[in-house]
Parts: sequence; C-alpha cells; structure tokens
Amino acid sequence: MAVVNEIIRVEENGALSFGNYELQSKTKVENFEVEGRLYKAKTFYEVTKLKRDGALVYESLPGTTVHDFKITDQEVSFNVEGNESSQITLELETNTEYKLMIDDMTVGNVKSNLSGKVSFNVECGQRAQEVILKKVMK
Repeated sequence: MAVVNEIIRVEENGALSFGNYELQSKTKVENFEVEGRLYKAKTFYEVTKLKRDGALVYESLPGTTVHDFKITDQEVSFNVEGNESSQITLELETNTEYKLMIDDMTVGNVKSNLSGKVSFNVECGQRAQEVILKKVMK
C-alpha cells in the first residue's frame, strides 16, 4: 500500500482512501463530495482527520494513511498504515459496544462514549493493519 497523494479519493468499490503520514506540513481537501455528503480530509505526519458534513469520522495521532474505509450501521472497516503506533478515534453511535478486530485477531470489545467516540491503538510501522469494528448485538 502507499500514501494517498491526492489526500482523499473514492476507490472503485466505493470505499474512501485518505491521508498521507509522510507530509511535513498540514494539507487538506475540503468539500469533497461523495453521494451528496461533503468530506474534509486533513493530514500530515502529526495527525490525520476525516470529517463528514462537519462531524468527525476518523482521527489518528500521529498521522496515518487509510485505505478502503467503509462504514455502515453495523460495521466499520479499513486498512491503516503509518510510521509508528497510532491512537485512532472514530465517532460512531453513542453509548454502543463494538467488537474490535485487528488483522483477524479479536482485541476485545470497546464502548463508545456519550458523544459516540471510541479510541484504540494500532501498531503501524511494519505493514498495513486491517481494522474492523462490528456492532455487538444485545
């Protein structure tokens, strides 16, 4: 995999790819329209952020590159790469439990807070990591 030089793009399968952790200065793309929704991507080596219609969708510290980002009511999936371990924050449904899997290994369940945010760490640096969060049905 490689960084996303255009900062954000839509893949042939309809998924989003965004971010470039190799950039030394902040670079952003605003008003990137996908299916009637406006996305804003901001990225460089310190942080990568994706917003949809003004609301946070994804943030990583330090910056990352994300490939094949897909989000549905039941699941979020993507591949992430970077130079080192990254803390990733996603804004999902409020007060909801998700099963977190990284590279086909179940890490455990994580619960979003009252603002819908869930955070976890991913060891980047050697290769891209596949991340999947599935809503836990009660």
